Amino acid sequence: MVLFTEATTPFVNLRWYLDLSGQKSSNTCIYIGVALFLGWLVARILLFIYFFTHMYLHFYQVKTIFPLRFYSLPMVPRMMAVMNVLWFWKIFKGMVKTLSQRHINEALPCDPT
Repeated sequence: MVLFTEATTPFVNLRWYLDLSGQKSSNTCIYIGVALFLGWLVARILLFIYFFTHMYLHFYQVKTIFPLRFYSLPMVPRMMAVMNVLWFWKIFKGMVKTLSQRHINEALPCDPT
């Protein structure tokens, strides 16, 4: 289930390629950024909420596995979830900043010179 989080990787790579090619302010890059935000929300935030809920509801089964897995199963996904939330916050702030700057630039009158 956690491997579904890698569904966001193509969006990250496409944004990086567009940034390297000097097209960071293009419409394509902005659309990919919004898709990255939505993909991250689904694949890395909502999926982890489902994962933790599922693990909580079936914790009686988790207790039956050997000790190393029992202690690593709750800890490793929690650490990944914290990192995903931090990156999600950065993606959200970047998206809001980009979209608000774009809106401001479209609202400004053109320079006649």
